Amino acid sequence: MTMPLLEARDLVAVANGRNLVHAVSLSIATGDRLAIIGPNGAGKTTLLRMLSGMLRPSSGEVKLGGRRLDRISTAERALHMAVVGQTDQPDPRLAVIDYVELGRVPHAGLRRGSEERDIVVDALRRTGLLPLLHRTIGSLSGGERQRAQLARAIAQEPKVLFLDEPTNHLDPRARGELLELVAGFGMTVIAVLHDLALVAPFATRVAVMNEARLHALAAPREALTQQLIREIFGVDVFRLRHPTEDRELTVFDVPNRAAPPS
Repeated sequence: MTMPLLEARDLVAVANGRNLVHAVSLSIATGDRLAIIGPNGAGKTTLLRMLSGMLRPSSGEVKLGGRRLDRISTAERALHMAVVGQTDQPDPRLAVIDYVELGRVPHAGLRRGSEERDIVVDALRRTGLLPLLHRTIGSLSGGERQRAQLARAIAQEPKVLFLDEPTNHLDPRARGELLELVAGFGMTVIAVLHDLALVAPFATRVAVMNEARLHALAAPREALTQQLIREIFGVDVFRLRHPTEDRELTVFDVPNRAAPPS
């Protein structure tokens, strides 16, 4: 049996006497795109922070490639993991290329300068930012800034990319385009997602959190069941054939509880 790339066992996070995450176990294989979903306060971001090593669990353990994460130095972890957070605020005066080059800091001295620059340019190309490399971060649109953050993370050459609600503050089209871009990288990704409609097209597996516990961990069709989604989110889920394309649409709908007219 192949060893999981990332494995969590019985993770618990407690703050001020309250369970933020309780007894969560899961494993991530190379190439997985795991979407962590749940209502506000379910423990999604706390779980992501423990999986990425940003937060030490109250109990339980995380292993990366079979090694306990808390026994791997921060510098070494940065060679294997990259995080794009909700509150990342790059200096708006930085040129895009200089910002993306920050992703190479963990690798300083390990490659020749020309190779380093090639990696940065490739990250800009893959995120569609090569024409904007000399623009400042502050001059970019919201979607362009999100892609710049992704480019910096890609330049880090991680084994696992962590995204905490990466589509926040983007319009609906930009949200879909951003996740389509990430899926095309072929990387192992763990992402906290807020918009349920984006989950099935993006994820290979879904972790459904509620009240600090893991309620489902499966492929999107198995995880996003009508019963579970209604129970946790209070909405209905329907699967429909696309009217013009050979694919399935997953549609979420708020039940109409209004009384019928008399």
